[in-house]
Amino acid sequence: MAWNPETYNKFKSERAAPFYDAMHMINVRSGLKVIDLGCGTGALTKELRQYLPLSEVLGIDQSASMLKEHKSLESEGLNFRIIDIQSQLNTAETYDLVFSNAALQWLPDHAGLIPKIIKLVRPGGQLAVQMPCQSENITNLLLDQLASTSPFDTIFEGWTRGTSVVEMDQYADILFSNHGRDINVFKKIYPIIFQDTDQLFDWVSGTAIIPYLEILEGDQQQEFISAYRVLLKSHFTDSTIFYPFKRILFSATF
Repeated sequence: MAWNPETYNKFKSERAAPFYDAMHMINVRSGLKVIDLGCGTGALTKELRQYLPLSEVLGIDQSASMLKEHKSLESEGLNFRIIDIQSQLNTAETYDLVFSNAALQWLPDHAGLIPKIIKLVRPGGQLAVQMPCQSENITNLLLDQLASTSPFDTIFEGWTRGTSVVEMDQYADILFSNHGRDINVFKKIYPIIFQDTDQLFDWVSGTAIIPYLEILEGDQQQEFISAYRVLLKSHFTDSTIFYPFKRILFSATF
């Protein structure tokens, strides 16, 4: 199942809020060479470029569907490339700023991944990252719960998406162990109000549910969606839903 930018953008402002906090962690200087790892549609990468004067910004994402409008966003100092993050790590390019907004949670083994990303940072450069606290977000936990119950347990055979996101102190330790300075690591809740569970499902359908649906075939996908809607309704019983959108943010210079 391909990423759908229209579905993702239904909650564009809510998804963008943590981006601005991550952007404001940046030590702004003129003329930076910047890479945005997992840039999605590229719209926020354009804002990142506008925030950084006279800088060269490259946004990369593996999804051609998410980056289908990237040509219309490109301008002087702003370019995009369809490539996955792991492949980018195998290049010799280095940057003054390595930035990632809501992307690294899709990659495994953060204890091994983050040091590799740090190697992209030039001496004197900076890393700035934000991503969801997946192990604490109830919509993710409910997806894992559903995948482990009948009849879906026989299809997933014990597989759940799980999470590669680790605790704050481990990220701080990784940054320090890799000679990071000015280390800043924190969690933040971004409150979101949904009018009902249908609206909450629309939120989840733009990201978290996609890996589960990719494993299912034909009618199985709709059956899983229907069962998940029921599970959401049984968990969120208030007429208006308060959803604590939990994120982890960190930065360091090297």
